Amino acid sequence: MTATAEPDTDERARLDAALIELSAGARTWSFLTLRQRRTLLLRIRAAVVAVAEEWADVASTSKGLEPGHPLRGEEWLGGPYGALVALDAYADTLARLAEGKSPLATVRTSAAPGGRVAVHTSPLSIADRVLLSGFSTEVWLRPGVSDTQARAAAGLGQRTPATPGGVGLVLGAGNVTSIPFLDVLYELLAFNRVAILKVNPTQDALVPVFERALAPLIEPGFLRIVRGGGAVGAYLTRHPLVDHVHITGAEATFRAIVPQLSVPITAELGGVAPIIVVPGAWSRADLRYQAEHIVTMRLQNNGHNCIAGQVVLMSADWPQRAEFLRELTAAYERAPQRPGWYPNTAAKLDAARADYPDATVCAGSRLLVHAEAGEDAAALERTEYFAPVLGVVELPGLGQEFVDAAVAHANDALVGTLGANILIDPDTLAQLGADFEDALVELRYGTIAVNAWTAFGFLTPTATWGAFPGGTVEDAPSGIGVVHNAFLLDDVERTVVRGPFHPFPRSIGQLRRGGTFSVLPKPPWFVSSRTGAAVSEGFTRFRADGNWVKVLGTLVRAFRA
Repeated sequence: MTATAEPDTDERARLDAALIELSAGARTWSFLTLRQRRTLLLRIRAAVVAVAEEWADVASTSKGLEPGHPLRGEEWLGGPYGALVALDAYADTLARLAEGKSPLATVRTSAAPGGRVAVHTSPLSIADRVLLSGFSTEVWLRPGVSDTQARAAAGLGQRTPATPGGVGLVLGAGNVTSIPFLDVLYELLAFNRVAILKVNPTQDALVPVFERALAPLIEPGFLRIVRGGGAVGAYLTRHPLVDHVHITGAEATFRAIVPQLSVPITAELGGVAPIIVVPGAWSRADLRYQAEHIVTMRLQNNGHNCIAGQVVLMSADWPQRAEFLRELTAAYERAPQRPGWYPNTAAKLDAARADYPDATVCAGSRLLVHAEAGEDAAALERTEYFAPVLGVVELPGLGQEFVDAAVAHANDALVGTLGANILIDPDTLAQLGADFEDALVELRYGTIAVNAWTAFGFLTPTATWGAFPGGTVEDAPSGIGVVHNAFLLDDVERTVVRGPFHPFPRSIGQLRRGGTFSVLPKPPWFVSSRTGAAVSEGFTRFRADGNWVKVLGTLVRAFRA
């Protein structure tokens, strides 16, 4: 996006008209009651159900995943599934507020380290406990915020629904199809801002789907959707009728926008995500499973994710180090092939090859880099490749000594604060105890996933998603503010995701050992799941219709993963 770019006269007229209509829509929104807003969300939900199959198909095809490809399930989960669970969660929040209750009225809280309150944001239903067995999320509030304060403040803009928030510009992400949809909802519900959504050109094929799914917002003037490249985006960021800008994208785009702005901006900008592998006594099955877990963190969406795990931090002193590296290389090699569909992928891979000419090439185009901590790892740790590039950096130590070293390294050497992942077996976790929880406090990331991938937090609507607090327009490597956050919590610091180290049936042993039990033999989002496409579609259809009979068939497929 360049500061001098200008759309033509006709395009400017269309954009001006859209913003004038939205200015009127902002006033109309302020007159709607909470119950009316909830009804509107339910209308959007019905529209999403109607287009869900087309949404997933268009998204898959646009990314080169033809019918029958084993990874098409990614587009069910990253598209209509994410939209449906968010709409349901926001509708529940509006219902509670309309009754004069806090959105947290039935939600459990507990103490987190350092004088923090943890809000237990999932699982909240039988469906969550069955479909997402063994996974949970907590939102940790900033130190000093009490439980009473959190419950009183939850609701954000919907606590003062008659106060208009103006017009927000949403510069949509180009990689995951639910992101623009969810960003529009958050503008409207967190801040009472109607929105003009400028779709990234990579998602132009989905505009007709978005227009039908979001028709209940478009008809009364609460949303306008426009296409265009940098010229359109630049014009809108400078427009006098725009009161706020939100962008999901690259830090370079953010830096190009900021000098033009006279209004506030929030942003989600990605970064280099660590995967901390805490050494322990792992079985051969553990080594293989967690290697596939890491490969999923890197290769989901072909690595074109702001939360793709990029740097594995592991112990140089771990006796199983060499065996794990063999499993990791093998899993990286055998993962399903797919095209690098995002713009400039080839150039980013070339840059990584130039940085690391000795990198191992897997499956023809994936790079596995083994770099020494320090200057050798600088490019790997400071460049978000946004492509299938996975690095390994070794650090000394075992136990808590390693955890503390890895946390410090992730904070200081890796660019960004969006998401960090930690893999740790239950016995080691029990041995470390409270010291491990204290280490989580020190890890400065907006989402931390323990035995899970941070993407689980992204798809959990009641969790928060965004950079660790502290970003500014002068220095925001992973952005400013949060999104999703369906309880509309204030004063949030981070989300903590927890998952099962062992899949079913090995998770049965955790029932008597105090670990995390799961009924899933392999989550459907794993790139190695043989039934991931069918299970992801089935989960989405269940979220749409709640049919338990049909979802039983889906669960049977999950056991064949």
